Amino acid sequence: MDYKILFTVFASVFIAELGDKTQLATMLFAADKNVSKLTIFCGASLALILTSAIGVLLGGVMSAYIGEKYLHYAAGVGFILIGAWTLIKA
Repeated sequence: MDYKILFTVFASVFIAELGDKTQLATMLFAADKNVSKLTIFCGASLALILTSAIGVLLGGVMSAYIGEKYLHYAAGVGFILIGAWTLIKA
């Protein structure tokens, strides 16, 4: 296992998810006193695992057809567009 990649991915996803809508929604579910916190934790964890698995699978398939350099460009442009859209909507 490449621990450098593991740490980089962990840190990137961890920072990206802090204060994200997903975390806020999970906190709102957890605020309900009548709901098991373990159930909320398991549901949120399974959802994040599944979305990560989809990302890994799609990334693997896409890399078979599109060069890594172009995937990086596409991701960069996508993030810029999302940022611009967020600024316009603010």
